[in-house]
Amino acid sequence: MASLFSIEGRTALVTGGTRGIGQAMAIALAEAGADIVLVQRHESNTATRDEITKLGRKAVIHVAELSDREAVKKIIPTLVQQGVQPDILLNCAGIQKRHPSEKFPDEDWDEVINVNLTSVFTLAREFGANLLSRGASEFPSGRRGSVINVASLLSFQGGITVPAYAASKGGVAQLTKALSNEWVAKGINVNAIAPGYIDTDMNVALINDANRNAGIMARIPAGRWGKPEDFKGVVVFLASPASSYVSGEIITVDGGWMGR
Repeated sequence: MASLFSIEGRTALVTGGTRGIGQAMAIALAEAGADIVLVQRHESNTATRDEITKLGRKAVIHVAELSDREAVKKIIPTLVQQGVQPDILLNCAGIQKRHPSEKFPDEDWDEVINVNLTSVFTLAREFGANLLSRGASEFPSGRRGSVINVASLLSFQGGITVPAYAASKGGVAQLTKALSNEWVAKGINVNAIAPGYIDTDMNVALINDANRNAGIMARIPAGRWGKPEDFKGVVVFLASPASSYVSGEIITVDGGWMGR
């Protein structure tokens, strides 16, 4: 059973791993045996890398601006030139902008869509193309790799004052299904995780709004906001042989919210 959830000897490419859910998932992948490449805007934040190296796993930081498509397109080729062949991709980076929809600025719309959706497609495309270009003999199990995207409850619901975020996360859910349709038979499983209301920096505004917080808490059957650590098990499952026949799914981790 332990081997079913092991990703020993594999390499995970992770965006959004400097804090919150992304940091917890990057550490979980390392705990399950993977080496980690952290895509970050700056190299100065070494907290996640340092935590992973303490586990005895390799961890490196690759600097790239995810809102820059050309920079994203160079990530995989640069790593391959360095002798690094990622076979797990975790797209966790995301940003949030809040405005009434009738006042939502063009520049904020473009930034959210570029980071939350366009970069996810661009990086997944390059990651998949690299895996598919390699000979089948390199993958004796038949499984070439795993793409794990981070969706949202707003992949299913509209939210309030977050039209760009809702549009981007709806797009991530549909992109996950589209890529799975093309790639799962070729050995690349593609799934997404949809977090519920999680106690992270992105949700500070909601947590501090007494009325919104009370309304949210009243609907969560688990009776609490989620924690980043709640995502460690599901990401290892999706990256490991345990999920070999799971693809095109959006798994909600929401304390029961979507069941209400």
